[in-house]
Amino acid sequence: MNGHKTKRTDEPQAATGTGDTTPAAQLMGKVAVLRTSPDTVLGDIAEAMRLAGAASALSSEHETILKINISWQHYYPACSTTPWQLEGVVKALLDLGHRAEGLIPAQNRTVVVDPRIGAVNNRHDPVLKRYHLTPVWLFEEGVEWITYEPEREMLALKDIFPDGITIPKLFIGKNALHLPTMKTHVFTTTTGAMKNAFGGLLRDNRHWCHARIHEALVDLLTIQQEIHPGLFAVMDGTIAGDGAGPRAMEPVVKNYLLASADQVAIDAIAAKMMGFDPMELDYIRMAHEQGLGVGTPSEIEVLGEDIGGVSFGFRMRETFASRGQKLIYHGWLKSCEKLLLRSWVVPWSYLASNLYYNLFWFNIHGRKRVEAAMKTPWGKLFSTY
Repeated sequence: MNGHKTKRTDEPQAATGTGDTTPAAQLMGKVAVLRTSPDTVLGDIAEAMRLAGAASALSSEHETILKINISWQHYYPACSTTPWQLEGVVKALLDLGHRAEGLIPAQNRTVVVDPRIGAVNNRHDPVLKRYHLTPVWLFEEGVEWITYEPEREMLALKDIFPDGITIPKLFIGKNALHLPTMKTHVFTTTTGAMKNAFGGLLRDNRHWCHARIHEALVDLLTIQQEIHPGLFAVMDGTIAGDGAGPRAMEPVVKNYLLASADQVAIDAIAAKMMGFDPMELDYIRMAHEQGLGVGTPSEIEVLGEDIGGVSFGFRMRETFASRGQKLIYHGWLKSCEKLLLRSWVVPWSYLASNLYYNLFWFNIHGRKRVEAAMKTPWGKLFSTY
């Protein structure tokens, strides 16, 4: 890591504000929602991006980080960026005048997930090769991380990382386009565009944030609006995830796509569609209160489909592993958090997670759900990549 600190001196991207006429401000509070099918999904992604103002939000004068989501190295429906989601976004950006060499797929690892394996199993590799895109693995040697000094006050990250907040130097001055899926999450109830930054802007030790995850996500969005000239998200809800996300979920075919330049609004509408009150989710409510986007559904303009009566009835559920983690972050093991997760004994938690999810849960429950999903039209489309 480079030891110097960096701080943007140019004007940060605007979020909201009276009289603000920047493209970012004009697109706040707008979310495109479309119904889709395997036969039309690539064109539907382009249309959703058009409706949500991608051409204004993402100038082709800047390179664009494609922040892929790989939550598991296995293919598990609703868990990670889909190949058609990735391809649809790339095709749409190229049609908008972006150069292939200016599109940078990027992903970091977690302590239990290798995204290089995940890119193969989730069929991202064929798309990247088809469009001649070279992925950047943010954990590899040669990727420079620098200490970043945010312009705005942080809610949690400076407390969590007292030695400095480190981010990839590569991200500064480039657009960022997030590729989340529509699903629940054991720590944040729902997850989407805001949570997707968690796997890019922070290093392997980002699990330190879980005790204050909602505040950390707000801080990350603050940083993004300072360092990226353009922000956008395309969310895949073709198969959505209900239950103990981001991995141990029940995949449910829903046939939806969402797009927005407002990371708060897209997460709010996705949460509402899943059956949650967005303003009861701390990360959405706090981001709304900070002026980073629009979280109140009644203040959001939905373009495309009428979703007034849409509610999937999803519920966040726990697993044995997530209950154990929450005992450490919020329960009676809180006093042992640093010992268990920030000391020489930390490999035990990686081993426990791998044993639970990869050896036990996926083989006992996951494989059957994948097999069922592969018989759906979306599973058949996945097989073509």
